[in-house]
Amino acid sequence: MVKKFFQLLHKEIGGLHEAAYLLAVFALASQVLGIVRDRFLASMFGAGRELDIYYAAFRIPDFIFVTVASLVSISVLVPFLSLRLERDKNEAREFIDHTFSFFSILIAAVSIGAFILMPVISPKIFSGFTDPSDMERLILLSRMLLLSPILLGISNFFASITQLHKRFFVYALAPVLYNAGIIIGIVALAPIYGNIGIVYGVILGAALHCLIQIPFIIKEELFPTFRFPIRLDRIRDVVALSIPRTLALAVSHIAVLVLVGFASFMAEGSISVFNFSWNLQSVPLTIIGMSYSLAAFPVLSSFFARGERDKFLGEMIVAARHIIFWSMPLTALFIVLRAQVVRTILGASQNFDWNDTRLTAAALALFTISVLAQGIVLLFVRGFYASGNTKTPLYANLFSAGAIIVASVWFSAVFASSEFFRGFIESLLRVEGISGTEVLVLPLAYSVGMILNAVIIWILFERAFGGFSRPVLATLYHSIAASVVMGVASYIGLNIFDGVFDLSTVIGVFLQGFCAGIVGIAVGILMLKLLGNQEISEVLETLHRKIWRVKVVGPDATENVSL
Repeated sequence: MVKKFFQLLHKEIGGLHEAAYLLAVFALASQVLGIVRDRFLASMFGAGRELDIYYAAFRIPDFIFVTVASLVSISVLVPFLSLRLERDKNEAREFIDHTFSFFSILIAAVSIGAFILMPVISPKIFSGFTDPSDMERLILLSRMLLLSPILLGISNFFASITQLHKRFFVYALAPVLYNAGIIIGIVALAPIYGNIGIVYGVILGAALHCLIQIPFIIKEELFPTFRFPIRLDRIRDVVALSIPRTLALAVSHIAVLVLVGFASFMAEGSISVFNFSWNLQSVPLTIIGMSYSLAAFPVLSSFFARGERDKFLGEMIVAARHIIFWSMPLTALFIVLRAQVVRTILGASQNFDWNDTRLTAAALALFTISVLAQGIVLLFVRGFYASGNTKTPLYANLFSAGAIIVASVWFSAVFASSEFFRGFIESLLRVEGISGTEVLVLPLAYSVGMILNAVIIWILFERAFGGFSRPVLATLYHSIAASVVMGVASYIGLNIFDGVFDLSTVIGVFLQGFCAGIVGIAVGILMLKLLGNQEISEVLETLHRKIWRVKVVGPDATENVSL
């Protein structure tokens, strides 16, 4: 059994749908653990100050990870590694050593600097925490969490090697272990140390995320070693290419950082509500948008490097069609069944009550309207990166981040001053009479910005690679029609099953949502079949091939030959 498991880790997966579905399965496993994690957090702390501090403490270390680590991210390194491995493995190994040495020193230096400056940075960003004891704890947790970007950054570097060799099992298992480590911290350590115990779990999870990648890299004789002096000429092109991507990620996370900073001024628990709903909307985004964009990236890079422009565009079209095909129906289901989703996942406890459920469900609905846009943006960004263009995503993200910040300020002002606007939002999302509804302007602003981002980057991609839109728009029309019908059918199903199950229990709420969802899905599938939707057939064909029986593709013998 153990031998089969390690064989599975080293197995190469070929084919876009097989790789995407495999990644989706592991993403689902990771998201399930993430759901378990959030359920424990909700029942233990609720949407209150303790959890607000924990989530706020995450933001600066997370910002360091997504910016500094992006200098040597998968999207940037894969094309460089691919080229060098095709030429000479020794050259690739030297490139890995110098790049790893540069990155390790950089992220360690930035983390040390952040550790020293944390007492200055945190009060500026999260000035809504006016209690000195809250700020002191926030600074402590933020400093401890600075170990996380170092470990995850190294793991991200390793993942470039594992993904290039299409070892998607190894790559996909890492986030599962990350969430498992956090759960250990919550269950075993949080009852003793409070939210500091959760931080211990985060560090454990980050270490596991990194360690799972190492055996394969050692096996391939590509494990990096420090080389001094660092040959900057070996990595100059990497840094030059990644700087626009780093800036693009930086502005996006600055926008989220600003939103969390705004939430610190709002009612107690607003940061928790924001993060709970953010994590829930990330489930369909990770399973669909992230899985397809990750699975497509090595293939896109390969096609573009060989000058096969038509195949490159064809792969983008297929991935986009399936992201739309899966995302639209899930968006409809999440919006209609939002209260059932939140109540089932986060549960009912004294700390997380019905008002918290309603508020989190409303925020989830507002986040969910941009899930498709977020998934499409992920794909377009990797498409541009595969073609060596990192500037276009930067421009789109700059505009999007600016739109998010401006929208959050404007919506906050209108929400506070206009009884009509406030009443409309609260009535539409059924949160009348609940305190703290001002937090809803934050997911609304985020979704507006991401939808604008998707529209802009789609237009720019169409201009760069003509012929993309027409085949994709046909799928979009089908999915919109089916999703509307699915949403209506699910809503009717909720009313039908309202008196069937005991809604005072979590299992009753789950069964009501599950049965209503099944009704909606059945009607949606019927609608797609009547429209003659192509994606239904492709999905069934891929599942028929059984991804766990995909033929193992052996390594190219030329990888071990000096050219």
